[in-house]
Amino acid sequence: MRIGYGRVSTRDQNPDAQEDALKEAGCDPVFVDKASGKLASRPELDKALIAAREGDEFVITKLDRLGRSLKNLIELSEQLEKKGVNLVVLSQGIDTSTPAGRMFFHILGAIAEFERSLIVERTRDGLEAARARGRVGGRKQALKPRQVKLAQEMYDELGEDGKRKHTVQAIADELGVARTTIYRYLERKNS
Repeated sequence: MRIGYGRVSTRDQNPDAQEDALKEAGCDPVFVDKASGKLASRPELDKALIAAREGDEFVITKLDRLGRSLKNLIELSEQLEKKGVNLVVLSQGIDTSTPAGRMFFHILGAIAEFERSLIVERTRDGLEAARARGRVGGRKQALKPRQVKLAQEMYDELGEDGKRKHTVQAIADELGVARTTIYRYLERKNS
């Protein structure tokens, strides 16, 4: 089955040209999203991906209609490849059922791996530079040791009835932190 997908933005509001090209290429069904902005949801893409089964062809008119960024395009192409669905790009002559098309997938994967490696390397270099300047990574502790001791004492304090005198929420309110912070510090001591 050939599944067609198109996307138009608010600048390019008429999806007719894409729909016509996809139908002419033998696509049925055809899904079209009207979305603008990088974070806008694409429900028709989600439907098209759900409809795609192993051996199907996922057809688009141009690569930029599928992914909004290289990273997004690579993620979607990997998702299709895992499902055993071939990607066909009409205007760029890409068809992953052919050797040249499979090479395209591998090039995208290599670019993604290279990009991830660069990010890891830059992060590592940044952390080393910060350590060399005496800075230690990680978030500041929410409570100082004296506050942790106070929290534990309040938690352990029992009333005349033998029940805890202070709730965790009351301790958190007293110290100006979230209840989960108190639980985290109490767990450290009790583990």
